[in-house]
Order: sequence, then C-alpha cells, then structure tokens
Amino acid sequence: MSLMKTEEQSNRQLNHMAFDPQLSQGARNAVRVCLRVLPAEKVTVITDEVSLEIAAAIVHELEAVGCPYHTWVLEDVATRPLTDLPLAVAEDLESSQVSIFAVQAQMSELKSRMQMTDIVNRKKIRHAHMVNIKKRIMLEGMRADFLKVDRLSVKVMEIVRNAKKVRAKTAAGTDLVADLNPNYRWVKTSGIISTEKWGNLPGGEIFTTPGEVNGTFVIDGVVGDYLCEKFGDLKASPLTVQVKGNRLIEAHSANKELKDDFWAYTHTDENSNRVGEFAIGTNIELKDVIGEILQDEKYPGVHIAFGNPYGAHTGAEWYSSTHIDVVGRKFDIWVDGEQIMRSGQFLIEA
Repeated sequence: MSLMKTEEQSNRQLNHMAFDPQLSQGARNAVRVCLRVLPAEKVTVITDEVSLEIAAAIVHELEAVGCPYHTWVLEDVATRPLTDLPLAVAEDLESSQVSIFAVQAQMSELKSRMQMTDIVNRKKIRHAHMVNIKKRIMLEGMRADFLKVDRLSVKVMEIVRNAKKVRAKTAAGTDLVADLNPNYRWVKTSGIISTEKWGNLPGGEIFTTPGEVNGTFVIDGVVGDYLCEKFGDLKASPLTVQVKGNRLIEAHSANKELKDDFWAYTHTDENSNRVGEFAIGTNIELKDVIGEILQDEKYPGVHIAFGNPYGAHTGAEWYSSTHIDVVGRKFDIWVDGEQIMRSGQFLIEA
C-alpha cells in the first residue's frame, strides 16, 4: 500500500469544526444505533475534503460517547484518486473495533476500498461504509428508524433464505428472474452493523450472489460507483440492460455517453459483466430514488450489481475487481410464486 505523504495521523481537528446541527440526528443514528459504539472501543474515522462537515458531526457524537478515535482526511495523507489504501490508515484500522468511511468516490478507487474492507473482514471491525454520503442523505436516509428497517429485513430474509426463484417486474419494462444457489448465503445489511458484515449507511437491504439471472432490467433509478455522480437520476433517460446466463449481453439508452461508460465499466475484467449481487431494498422510510446510489440502493425494490460478489460473505468463489449497482423503481416481486411487493410497496408488516 502506497501513496503516503506522511505516516502521521491527519492533524485536522474535526472535533473543533462547526457543522450544521441538522446533521446531528443522522450522525447520532450512525454512532449510537447502527454502530452502538462503546466508550472503551477505538474508532477509525476516514473522510475527505468534500465530506468534512458530515465527518465533524460524526466526531461530535463520538466525543459524546467518550471513546478514543483517530480521524484521517485522505487528501492529507495521499494523492487522489487513490491507487492503494494509505499505509498509516491501514495500520490504524488494525487496532480499531469500529470504523467509519465517509468519503466521496473517485474514479478507479475501488481497489483501495477493497483493501480497507479486507482489513475490516479479517479483524471483524464494525464498519460503516458511507461512500458518496451527502447532506441530503444525512437528512433523509440516515434519519430512518433502523430498528424498524431491521425487523422488516429479518422477515424478508426468512422468506427468501430457502427460496429457489425470485421474479421482479416493473411497469417500465423490467422482467427479471433470479434462480438462487442454495450454497450462497443471504446477507442482511439493515443498518444495524455487526462484526459479521460491514454495512453501508444508510442501511436497508438484503442480498446474495445469485445462481443465475436472466431477463431485462430497465434502470430508471441510478447506476453506482462514480457513474452515479456523473449521471444522477435516470428517470428521464433510462438504461436498459439484457442479462442472459448471469452475464450482461446488451445495454441501450438514449444517453449514448451513459451507455458507453457503463459498458466500459462492466468490461474491465472477465467477471465485470457477471451478476454478483441480487438484492432487495428494505428501507421503507425512503419514498423515491434521489440520484444517490448510497441511499437509492436501499429504496424498496430489487437491485442487482455487476462484478464483485462479496464472496467472503455470500460464499461465492469467483472474483471481480469492479462492482456497480443498478437500481429501478416501483417493483412487483414474487418469491417462489408468492408476491411480497406490489408497485414498490411491501405486502409484509414491519
């Protein structure tokens, strides 16, 4: 791991930085509800120039808990975009029980994030992954009742855990069938983060690696990674993809740049066009897609991702250096023929 400018801890005094008090509720949710930070636990906070105010709100909550913590502003210790996780940050993570990553993604930084989550997985750190966190997300998705979201997620998990097939359709034209592999585990990332699986915040999804996905997905929500920042909400100009035998075989959009960028991303390596994730969003407090993947992938419905299958958690044995989520709107969902969602509304009580 390289690109170090200094091996010292970032000297930004985030505990003295002013922030909008409206951020406090979401920050409190992250620290006290989702991560349940204890006074004796050490926390690593990783942020960047763009996300300083949000990080300051989070640090304020850590101060209230009274726990030891280290803060890192990426631009202070490395050149961006990162090619590797800075060594000093990696070393700090090794001695932490909790970590928070509140950073805006830049092109080609996925490798450095995977290096970070490799440490998180090995050390069983309770890790909040807040890539592309924005103020709007702190005021919306991060204010959710995550205990309620978790209860619903558990119920959906019980339905899908032993299922053989999930079908998803939308009025926009999505018609997708996922045949499930009983050897692959379902994972719950509801916002309540444990040592078993780091989680995105805001939380609210369950996912697995599918056995095989076939059909059409009309992406009238968002696409992930750095393409989300570039193209935002796709409602007015959707991207339609065809999947056969779990591989992306076609992509079409009136926005040629979107189609070309997406196609290039999903052909980075031999498995970049392979469906690595099949997920159901469970954050029922989200009312619509807003053009921010961190929040939108938790919006109730189905989303899939091409690329890395998070095999450490699902049990999938293949790998990709990329991972890009795609999100649609207003799904009907059937699990082994039983309908559990109609037009984006769960038919299950939380």
